[in-house]
Order: sequence, then structure tokens, then C-alpha cells
Amino acid sequence: MDLKKHLDNALSTWCDSWCALRRATSRTSPGSPQRGKSASGKQKRPSPDPVTLPLLRQTWNSWPRAPAPVPGLSRAASGPAPRQLLLRGGAGGPCAVPGAAASRSGAMATTLLPRGAAAARRRLLLLRPAPLAPGPGRAASQALSAALVRRGGLVGGRWVETAAAFPVQDPASGEELGRVSDCGAAEARAAVRAAHEAGAAWGRLPAKERSARLRRWYELMMENKEELARIITAENGKPLKEAQGEIVYSASFLEWFAEEARRIYGDVIPASAKDRRVLVLKQPVGVAAIITPWNFPSAMITRKVGAALAAGCTVVVKPAEDTPLSALALGELANQAGIPAGVYNVVPCSRQQTAAVGEVLCTDPLVSKISFTGSTATGKILLKHAAGTVKRVSMELGGHAPFIVFDSANVDRAVAGALASKYRNSGQTCVCTNRFLVQKGIHDEFVEKLAKAIEKELHVGNGFDAKTTQGPLINEKAVEKVEKHIKDAVSQGASIVTGGKRHSLGKNFFEPTLLTNVTTKMLCTQEETFGPLAPVIRFDTEAEAVAIANAANVGLAGYFYSQDPAQIWRVAEQLEVGMVGVNEGIISSVECPFGGVKESGLGREGSKYGIDEYLEIKYVCLGGL
Repeated sequence: MDLKKHLDNALSTWCDSWCALRRATSRTSPGSPQRGKSASGKQKRPSPDPVTLPLLRQTWNSWPRAPAPVPGLSRAASGPAPRQLLLRGGAGGPCAVPGAAASRSGAMATTLLPRGAAAARRRLLLLRPAPLAPGPGRAASQALSAALVRRGGLVGGRWVETAAAFPVQDPASGEELGRVSDCGAAEARAAVRAAHEAGAAWGRLPAKERSARLRRWYELMMENKEELARIITAENGKPLKEAQGEIVYSASFLEWFAEEARRIYGDVIPASAKDRRVLVLKQPVGVAAIITPWNFPSAMITRKVGAALAAGCTVVVKPAEDTPLSALALGELANQAGIPAGVYNVVPCSRQQTAAVGEVLCTDPLVSKISFTGSTATGKILLKHAAGTVKRVSMELGGHAPFIVFDSANVDRAVAGALASKYRNSGQTCVCTNRFLVQKGIHDEFVEKLAKAIEKELHVGNGFDAKTTQGPLINEKAVEKVEKHIKDAVSQGASIVTGGKRHSLGKNFFEPTLLTNVTTKMLCTQEETFGPLAPVIRFDTEAEAVAIANAANVGLAGYFYSQDPAQIWRVAEQLEVGMVGVNEGIISSVECPFGGVKESGLGREGSKYGIDEYLEIKYVCLGGL
């Protein structure tokens, strides 16, 4: 029998009394009445069969218990809200069942459901849901952790379910992974209020205590690395090895900023008058709205949130609609780590609700800071909204990274760097190479070796397949953009060396592609592709290469390969980008400042500079001394 139907039938039998369910899943102690009969000998409801009983027992045993109170905070603020039982009502989405709350001791209140309710309404959905069971095309190893998959928003420490829900899909198969609460403007405002109310207590905590909570969050991420990585691969599609690497990278920001929390130093300035003393204090800016993309659904959150929480700020996170599960899993671990209620809030929403939620986060006067990673076009819209209340902003926007290979370069190293820089996450990173500029003396050798490396080392497939290096693109719209850029380039004389079309695995898979005979008039050299397309431009002189690289209106990252020391200094200083990789194709690191110039954004993330984005400087003058 289908597992879902089997569970429906079993739960329908027992849903009229949760107490009966608990009796059915509890152990029979010596001397207790025989199961199936009461003490008086009367026949009871039949017990679950041997297949169902372990599943019911596992559900009961995995029911979350309330965490211990957080020292220094009120009991009400120290832990998440009591868990609720929910009814999944089909297209209308989940809705809370009043009275089904867990007490602080973990005992479950009895909730009776009408015997005549429709079968769809009899399916009990716990806020800690069962793992996604293997379905068509889904291997058993792909089942996601029941302990970390959440469906509701996180507001003020409570898991909030909304009447509507939106689907989260596996980009590899198109399969629906589950449905997540579709938060709107009301939930966003509630999250902002919760963050504001939690801010004073969190900001007053000693830096050492904030550091300890962040450190514990980091440790929990590392303990759950495999489960978190599977969530990323399921909702984002990137290869599991890359997802595991992202989790380590993501967690490292919590570790880094846990340490930086204790290094927020003020200053003492020599006064101009002998009866005065001049001090400089650094204080948290307040509530920070964190808006993140889908390509790094975990790391883009912790890079911002780690700095904000270390500084004493509270946050409201709006994850991308394609990848909300990672943000919610981080929320579960934040609760376990002792991050107080209201300090970390998450409002997932569909594409239809994004504009309304974004407007609230950018215009609510209780929000003091906005940090956004995404497209330049969206960043400009958010800046306009933020201008009304003159909020602090950090923007990590679009890139169009050049990768220059000079005649003096070590070609083999350049090819290895090109492969890593271009095709990581199937070309869906903001710092990945978008334009290759290769000097004429080594152009043909570079193209030949890069083509061989692509064909030998890159393997397109499902992210859960161990040999996969190239997963699917996030959706079909992304694939269509790659196709558009290739078609435009070929129509203007470009040649396809390898790849150039969709992969047979499915509509979101695309072959790693290499183009030659590319000119600066083609779309692929004028705008960000965000896909597995490598266009190669031949150039003659250093000055020509730098001019082409700097012609873009954005400047996030740039790369070049050279073994000429003088040339290295010249080009590194002349490139109009925020980050430069010299003889290196992967440059992101927690210790280093991440950000761009021109229309690639404002501010820096990570490093010792990242925490300054969430701090205000206050000058204090003490007179009459």
C-alpha cells in the first residue's frame, strides 16, 4: 500500500483522541493491562499494525521539547512558542488547530478532532514534519531530515503558519519538496515588531554571551552539516559536495563573528580642553532586514546575520522563494543554540508576495538597516524604498567578472582557475567569471586545453549523484537566458567549441558551454549570464584588456593570470572591481572583505570590516572634569 495512504488510514483511526495515540505508542510496563483490553477486560480500539506502530512511535519520540531558559532573559522570551498541531487542508494550506499546545514539561494537551471530518482534514501535520519520503526519481539517500525541515515562518520565536502556502521544488526533477507558509505584509510587520522588542535585551547582553550563542550555533551547523547540505541540494540543485562546502563556509561566518563580537572597540580621543574627556562608543544600529538570494541559501544568510547578531542587532530574514528551507533550518538550529526569541526571524514568501514583504522591510520605521544580495535592478528598487526613512544599507549586487589571461601566464594553472571560477554552481554565482579575455599569443592553447578540461572533468547530473559536478540551473527561466546569449553570440559570428544546448537529463539542465570568436558587441559580454557559458575574447595589449574589463557599469570581482610582477601590480590596481584574484579563481574567504564598486553595491561583508555595517558610532563629550 502507498505509504502516504497507509499513514492516513492509521492516523484517521486514532485522530479522535491524541491520548489514545500516545497510549498506542508508549511502552507496556510489566503488570499493566494487556494491550487491546482495558483493566476491566473491555475490548479497546485495535492497536496499529507492526508497520505503523514504529512510525507513530518515531513521530512521538521526535516531538520537540521546550529548550532550557536562556540565562539573563525572561522565561517567556528564552524559548520558542509551544508546538502546535496543524491540519493540512489541501490547496488552502495549513491552519492552526486551537488548543493543541505542548506545555513546558513536554506533555501534550489532548486535542479532539471531529469524527466526521474529511479525510484530507484528518491528516495531522506536526510542525516538525516527517522526512521527505523517497518518491519517483528520488533516492532514499535524498530524504531530508525531519529535525530540520520546517514549513512555517519564524516570528518572535514562534513557528507561524499562514492560510496560504507556496511550493518548493527540486530543480533537478521538478518534484515538489513541500509547501511553505506564504508570509505577507502582516507577517513581515509582526516579525519587525518582534525583532524590535527583542533588540534591547539582546543588545545589552555582554559581548561574551552573544559570542557564546553564536559559537554554539556554529557548532550545531557543523554537527548537522550533512543534513543541511542535503537541504541545499534538494532545493537549489547544486552538487552535494558543493553544498557540503557551502555549509562549512556558511558556518565559518558564525564562528568568525562570534570572535569579532568581543572585539568591538571604542576609542578615547585627546580633548582640546583640559576639563573634558572625549569618548567614542560603537552601538548596534537596531533591527536589520536581511534579503538573500537562492544561489547560496545558507552562506548569504550567515554572512549577514553573523555580523548583525555579533554587533547586538536583531534580524528579519526574507529568503529567496526558491530556497526557503535552508533559512528555516538555520532558524531551528538558532533556537537550539539559545538565540532568544525575536532575535532571528524568518518570513518566507512566494514570488507574488515578495514585493509587499520587501516594501514593509524597506519602509517600516522600526527597521534601521537593510542588507541585500541580488540583482542590481532589484537593489535600486530597495534603495528607493529605503530612502524614505534614510536607512543604512548594504548592497551586494550584480557582477560581470572578467578573467584575463596574459601571454606570461601559466596556461595550465589558468585553465584550472577558469574551470573553478566559471562552472562552480553551474555558473550561478555573483563572482563567477562572465567574460574571458585571452591574449593572442596563448589564445588557441588556452581554448584547446579549457575545452578538454570541460569535457573530461565536468559531469552534468542530479546533485545527489556522487560524480556530478554540474547540477541543474535553478529554473527554466535561467536556462532560457543562457540559450538567448548563445543564440545572440552565434548569430554574430561566435563559434561553439563544446556544449551549447540543453542536456537530455531535463529542462533545467544545460551543457557546460565554451564559445570563441566572441566580441564585445554580444549580449554575453554586456550582461551577466548566470549560467554555464564561457565566452572567450581575443585581445592584443594589456591596455586593451583593462579597457574591456572596466567598460562594465558593475565591478564586483575580477581575475587575471600573469607571471610578470610589474604587470600584476599595474593590472590589480587598475581593475575597477571590489575584489581581485591574481593567479587564483576562487577568492571568497571569511577573513576577507566581500563587496563591489560602481553598480555592484555598497559596503562590505565578512572580515573585520563586516561588523561595522551594523554599528553606529556615538561621540560622548564629558565636561566639567
